[in-house]
Amino acid sequence: MATTLDDTKRLAIGERLADLKAFQNLIISNDQKLIDVCPYDDVRERLQNMLEDDRKNLGIIETVIVQYGIQSEPSAATNIFIPQFEQMMSGDEFTFYQKLMHHELMKHGQAMSGIMIHKAAQVVGADIEVAITPLNTVNFEGRAHQEQLKGVLEQVGVREMTGKEAKQGLWARVQDAVAALSGVAGSVITQNTDKQDMNIQTLIRLDHNKVNTIFTEIGATKDPQKLQEYFSQLYKDLLVHAQAEEEVVYPKVRPFYGEGDTQELYDEQAEMKRMLDEIKAIDPASADEFRSKVKDLMEMVGDHIRQEESTMFASIDKNCSSEQKEQMASEFKAAKSKLQQEVATANR
Repeated sequence: MATTLDDTKRLAIGERLADLKAFQNLIISNDQKLIDVCPYDDVRERLQNMLEDDRKNLGIIETVIVQYGIQSEPSAATNIFIPQFEQMMSGDEFTFYQKLMHHELMKHGQAMSGIMIHKAAQVVGADIEVAITPLNTVNFEGRAHQEQLKGVLEQVGVREMTGKEAKQGLWARVQDAVAALSGVAGSVITQNTDKQDMNIQTLIRLDHNKVNTIFTEIGATKDPQKLQEYFSQLYKDLLVHAQAEEEVVYPKVRPFYGEGDTQELYDEQAEMKRMLDEIKAIDPASADEFRSKVKDLMEMVGDHIRQEESTMFASIDKNCSSEQKEQMASEFKAAKSKLQQEVATANR
């Protein structure tokens, strides 16, 4: 059995996520350009707040891409569009209002792209939907930003045309959109530090949730093509997760978690890798044998997950500050991204 078999639909979603990241970087760059030339203090303050949200949301998009597990490049159309848009926004041909209008359109497109990716994930696979769940926060804030910008556009347009203020009722739309943002204030994903990252337990748990979902998908089908598709993703996800933990997490927790308990985690992952290679050699057309071996793997991985999420997580909470947990998360995410790129390169 081949190590990987990326379903075309999964690859398409990977490319859309890469587009989303590229456009988020463009939005951040454009936020700053608009702030630099904004002639109005109240509008500049709104744009500064959006910039802070957009920087945080870039971190969430990067996390989603790593959780998704397929590293892709932006589409050709995106690579053509972005430099053209940057050139247009950097010139003097457009008024501040016109530049702001194009920015609002960009925000609209970004929000719709995020929603579309989520809807596609619901169709393609439950494991994909689990991986991209944090994207919902970005989608929500993007829509709220878009509503704010509509109110800002009304104010700026009237000021440019008449030199006077628009009626206060128009500006109320901005206030409503700001209030709507408070609806996600309690989200674990929105309450991030300037490092724009979740803590290490949250990232590991996201991986565990995705793996458990793939196990469920494998258990629900006997279709050889689906079995191969799901196992291919499971194989990559587990190997990358295990390697990143062994490079980043286990060395850091060993001093306070204990030599014996930490070594047990290493040993369990070594056994997991052996079982993955054993299943990889089985033809998924032999569905019953294939699913039986996957069930054995699921039970072993389940025990491993329970140990990490109970005693290891508790030990991390007891011995690490919030900053240390966030730093560990950042290093874990970077390690996973590097490993995923190596896997993608090796299979081209």
